[in-house]
Amino acid sequence: MPVDSQMQAVLDQLTKFGAPPIENSSPEIARSLPTFKNAVEEMVAENAAMRSIALLKPNPEPVGQISHILIPGAAGDIVARVFTPKGHGPFPVLVYFHGGGWVIANLDVYESSCRALCNAAECVVVSVAYRQAPEHKYPAAVDDAYMALQSVMTNAGNINGDPTRIAVGGESAGANLATVACLKARAEGGQMPIAQLLIYPVTDSAMNTPSYQENANAKPLNAAMMPWFWHHYLEHESQGREPYASPMQATDLSGLPPATVLTAEFDPLRDEGEAYARRLLDAGVPVFAKRYDGVTHEFFGLAGAVPKAKQAVEDAAKALKEAFALQGEVIGSRPTTPVAS
Repeated sequence: MPVDSQMQAVLDQLTKFGAPPIENSSPEIARSLPTFKNAVEEMVAENAAMRSIALLKPNPEPVGQISHILIPGAAGDIVARVFTPKGHGPFPVLVYFHGGGWVIANLDVYESSCRALCNAAECVVVSVAYRQAPEHKYPAAVDDAYMALQSVMTNAGNINGDPTRIAVGGESAGANLATVACLKARAEGGQMPIAQLLIYPVTDSAMNTPSYQENANAKPLNAAMMPWFWHHYLEHESQGREPYASPMQATDLSGLPPATVLTAEFDPLRDEGEAYARRLLDAGVPVFAKRYDGVTHEFFGLAGAVPKAKQAVEDAAKALKEAFALQGEVIGSRPTTPVAS
């Protein structure tokens, strides 16, 4: 099917910026190139109808409170932005890792996703500013993600969170870090979150799936960009075969938390995300997987402009709320229902 018209409008605006290709840029330049966030802001500025919609339903969405905390990382403190819903709490918590291929983007670029999930799932969202490559090569981001997850699970009460109801999630490279943090927790005997939310995750450095060929020239992520990200992320190409870089390479995925895996039709990462979902399911991990047709990589944060992004947020929030509720029943020793597979 063709790209959705609403999605295409955002892509068209991104093209109008005339930015140089990321794969031909240095990391320093790539970090300053326009994103979907900039495209939507420009569309609102230029279009009276969109400004009217923005007044009725602001994007990014307002939340109850935003604060910042320092979390012990593998090489010193790292900052996290905490989004708290309206109400009194204690709330369930989602530890979240932003995308950007481990190299670009930041907390601001992915703030729309965090705000939307905070409201829809009625949970605290802790967005972690992990160290980025090439200044900090693999496994620096992995170590930060793992330590941040463990720290939040231990100290959730300090952010009005419920330490018994903590999930982990992220988008793209951030989804990679989310599931790898679970692998590391299993290996090192750390605390395990009750659920993982993986939005178009990077799961394999092989880059040889059919979706890479079908979406070779897609935007905002094309096939040529992924080798650029991997090159800057890894110290040596051989590290791409390690499970903490490519979780598809893990020989055993059993014992990981129930997973929600969301993918996009026009995305080079589509097939590896869906393959990872199947691997999890084969390992006995409950999985909800869904592909959203007509949209591209990075669509999830466009809930204010693209209806299918709004649906994806609702689906993600539903899965999180079910996991939080199920855990509450377990803690309360009440009858439980199985998580859907």
